[in-house]
Amino acid sequence: MLKTHNCGDLRVADVGETVTLAGWVHRRRDHGALIFLDLRDRSGLVQVTCNAQGTPAAHAVLNTVRGEYVIQVQGGVRDRPAGLTNPNLPTGEIEVVAESAQILNEAHTPPFYINEDVEIDEALRLKYRYLDLRRPVMQQNIILRHQVVSFIRKFLDGRDFLEIETPMLIKTTPEGARDYVVPSRVHPGSFYALPQSPQQLKQLLMVAGYERYFQIARCFRDEDLRADRQPEFTQLDLEMSFVDREDVMALIESLYIALIEALGSKPILAKPFLVLTYAEAMARYGSDKPDLRFGMELVDLGDLSGGSEFKVFSEALAAGGQVKAIVAPGCADFSRRQLDDLGEQVKRFGAKGLVWIARKGDGSVKSAAARFLSESELAAIFERTGAGLGDLVLIVAAANRSVIARSLGELRLALGQQLGLVRRDVHALCWVVEFPLLEWSEQGGRWTAMHHPFTSAMDEDWPLLESDPGRVRAKAYDLVMDGWEVGGGSIRIHRRDRQQAMFRALGIGPEEAEEKFGHLLEAFEFGAPPHGGIATGIDRTVAILAGTTSIREVIAFPKTASATDLMFRSPSEISEAQLRELHLSITA
Repeated sequence: MLKTHNCGDLRVADVGETVTLAGWVHRRRDHGALIFLDLRDRSGLVQVTCNAQGTPAAHAVLNTVRGEYVIQVQGGVRDRPAGLTNPNLPTGEIEVVAESAQILNEAHTPPFYINEDVEIDEALRLKYRYLDLRRPVMQQNIILRHQVVSFIRKFLDGRDFLEIETPMLIKTTPEGARDYVVPSRVHPGSFYALPQSPQQLKQLLMVAGYERYFQIARCFRDEDLRADRQPEFTQLDLEMSFVDREDVMALIESLYIALIEALGSKPILAKPFLVLTYAEAMARYGSDKPDLRFGMELVDLGDLSGGSEFKVFSEALAAGGQVKAIVAPGCADFSRRQLDDLGEQVKRFGAKGLVWIARKGDGSVKSAAARFLSESELAAIFERTGAGLGDLVLIVAAANRSVIARSLGELRLALGQQLGLVRRDVHALCWVVEFPLLEWSEQGGRWTAMHHPFTSAMDEDWPLLESDPGRVRAKAYDLVMDGWEVGGGSIRIHRRDRQQAMFRALGIGPEEAEEKFGHLLEAFEFGAPPHGGIATGIDRTVAILAGTTSIREVIAFPKTASATDLMFRSPSEISEAQLRELHLSITA
């Protein structure tokens, strides 16, 4: 080894030791005959001093180094002089007196500061990701990611799970997002697909009798990206035999409690986790991934508005819709411009507009809708919503209930952030269960699977699959953490007849089912056990624990929002020779 110790590991107990260190020059301060520099490696920083009078050769070397040079230093550890300790640094009580020094590699001036926590253009960071990853905050994130994965492996190993790898080159099947496809050289005109998840493979492992499987799985989806999405991502993939919904949920809940308490810096708001049905989550929060770190729940005003002279309310209800509200505390004095901005926010999600009622601090009411509402109606609205003096009631009425949920749900999140209502000192987790099994696609004119086509219906809902498919609830469950969906799973279909019934409901005929899923249907005829599982996002979980809002901050080499790699400059064209070898041609 070119070093005997890590820079950040030295302490007072090491005083008197002669050590050899190697790392990067973090900062350098030249006081003429006396040079101070901070030497950095993955473990942290340590101060190195060198005096020209005592060690002229080492001083000559260190006099030429600059930031990010890679050097080796040998010297003795000593206490820092009185009054010169650094309480903010783990190594702040000691320093290393250089007796010899060697430059292992010089460095150009980096395109951004590595030794300062300043905002850097993300494109520049991603182009020079290997430099960005040197920054202490990024190293902390990547180390945390390792710790999370290591913790998960140890936790599941102690509960009789086997880690089993599944292939990367599989068959394209309709499971939701678009597949990334890989042309086959040896089978011209045929293609592999990269797995969106190991879904069918882990079910086949249950048929194979392994009972408890997990994998830290790489997954690929060709979909539009957001802060919490990447074309390639990592998930904890897990499957269990002879279980029902509550068994899987109990295991994952215990895992996340233990994980957060071991590696997180914030307590969990409530244990056990709250369990909401999909209908409850949408009704109360306007979202199937509710952020429970603040209130501002949606309130139904329908029974108060049915006979109202205000046509915005009465017509929406007559059309089978809803009238719902949220309360923005202390916002009765919002300006007209602020109120117009709120109205524009809900319009982006399909609402025609926003009705606002300000209950002023002096008890007066200000609202463009006030002349259409009686005093008793206003009083009932204030009582139902709990709006006090100084509060602002925000109401959306629409015939389409999903428009109300989406518009008010997104407005709730925006105001929660804007007004500082979201608690940043806790983690709030919950389960959302009983999702619809199917959802209607207007574009496709058919039912589609809300999760995936292998999800079981609730036992009592199977008879509805053919007669009333929209009412069928899935035996599915999502884990939500701080408003992020961090996991989703279900009890799977394990019988051929029911899987075929599901395919029929999705408009997948017998021939298509046999072509795309014949291997799975046949496997179900050889003694498939009842089974279920879940996949939780490693990237999202680590991002939440790290306190960042983008999973790109916890992935070593992520893609941009347009799915490009600025460092490798990919995707890129391939040569004509490669195209010929793969029997492909470009016809754009």
